[in-house]
Amino acid sequence: MNEMQELTASGSPTEIVYGGTVSPTGDEHRNMSEKVQNMASAIYREFELMIQKHGEDGVKTLMPLVVNVLEALDLAFLEREEQAVDQEMLKEDNEQLVTQYEREKQLRKQAEQKYMEIEDTLLGQNKELEGKIESLESIMRMLELKAKNASDHGLFLVFFF
Repeated sequence: MNEMQELTASGSPTEIVYGGTVSPTGDEHRNMSEKVQNMASAIYREFELMIQKHGEDGVKTLMPLVVNVLEALDLAFLEREEQAVDQEMLKEDNEQLVTQYEREKQLRKQAEQKYMEIEDTLLGQNKELEGKIESLESIMRMLELKAKNASDHGLFLVFFF
């Protein structure tokens, strides 16, 4: 039973009980937060004093309004608690994403470094091979020249003898 459902207009035979509306969360039997319970108790004591001084009619219209305000306040406390839980979960998700981002950033940096090293190695090998090609082409030209000279020299000898 809701704390505010216990608010009554006194011990008279026409006892009135307020509250009992279904909460928007669908949880009719959920206990009110401690703060709201404390407020409800203090308000209940004040209502009892007002009833003793002014009678039940003095609080008849005010009590349902106060009950609705306290129920709305309790619902706001509940929503705030749920939002705090959601916020904590989002914080944890964010921390995990930041950690994952940093890890992937580091892996990318390592991959780029490895790529640069491989590229430098390949460029060095390419220059070395180009140098060897130039050297071989030079040797080939020299050998072709020697072959031509030998051929020319051989023809020259053939013509002389």
